[in-house]
Amino acid sequence: MIRNRIAALAATAVAASLLLTACNATDEAASAAKDGVGTALQSLHFNSGTAKQNHAPAKTGDWATGAGKPAATPAAKKWVQLSASKAGDLNPVVVNGAGFTLYRFDKDTANPSKSNCNDACATTWPPVVVAPGGKIFIDGVAKSDVGVVKRADGNLQVTVGGWPVYRFSKDLKPGDTNGQGVGGTWFGVTPDGKKAGVQDQGQGGTGGTGGTGGTGTGTAASTSVVLSDETNFGDPSEGLAGSGCQNVARDDSASSLRASGTLKIWSEKNCKGESKVVQGDIADLASIGFDNKISSVFLG
Repeated sequence: MIRNRIAALAATAVAASLLLTACNATDEAASAAKDGVGTALQSLHFNSGTAKQNHAPAKTGDWATGAGKPAATPAAKKWVQLSASKAGDLNPVVVNGAGFTLYRFDKDTANPSKSNCNDACATTWPPVVVAPGGKIFIDGVAKSDVGVVKRADGNLQVTVGGWPVYRFSKDLKPGDTNGQGVGGTWFGVTPDGKKAGVQDQGQGGTGGTGGTGGTGTGTAASTSVVLSDETNFGDPSEGLAGSGCQNVARDDSASSLRASGTLKIWSEKNCKGESKVVQGDIADLASIGFDNKISSVFLG
C-alpha cells in the first residue's frame, strides 16, 4: 500500500514537472517572439520629416515604385515614409513617401498587432514592409503610434496605432483612394490608426425621425453599405460605414448595393440633389432609377 502511494506521488510529481517545463517553453517562445519584434523595432531609425527633407537617395525606399506603376509584390525597403495628408475625400489619411494612400484591414488586429492578409491578398494589398535596420520617416504621425509586426513570411510590417498598413494595387497615382471601403473591410488609415473617412457613431442625423438627411422610416437604419460597380454585387466595390452623410469615393458608378437596414442615397455629394430611401440589398439600382447615380449616402 505504502509503495503504491509513493509510486503515485512520484508519477504526479513527474507529470507536474513536465507540465511546468512545457508551460515555461511556451512562455519562453512567446517572450522570444516578442523580444524579436522589440529588437527589430529598436534597430530601426526614426527620422522626423519627409524622405526628401532627409535627402533620401532617388529610386530607393518608397520611391522604388514610381507614380503610374501598380504596387509591387511586398519587398522590404531601406526606408518608408508615413505622412499625415489628404487624399481624395479622406482627410486626414496616411500616405507614403510617393504620396500613395495607406490602408488598414478590419480582419487584422491591433492589440496584439497581427496581419491576416497573406498570399493572394498580399499581392492585391502589398504590406508596407521595412528592412531590419531601415529608416521610417515620420511626418505628422506620432512616433508613439508607429511600430512593426513580424509577418508570416518573416518580413517586418509597419503598423500605425497597432494596425498593419498596406498599399492598394489599383491605386495608380498619388492621391488615389480606390481601396477605400473595398469589401466593407478596407479603409484608409488615419495618423492614429483609425479608419479614415468614417465618422464616429452617434454623429449626424438619425433614421426614423424624418429630420434633415435622415431616412424617415421606422425600420432600423443601416450603419454600413457596400456599393458595387456591377449589378448583382459584382466587383469592384467600396464600403462606407458610420453615421451621417458619407460621400462615396467613386461617385456615379454604383449599380447595386448591400445594406442591413434602411439608408438614403443621393445623386450629389454632401447629401444633396435627388434622393431615395432604400432598404436592404438592391441587386440592380436601375430598377429604382438610380443606376450610376449615387454620389453620397446617409447612414445611421
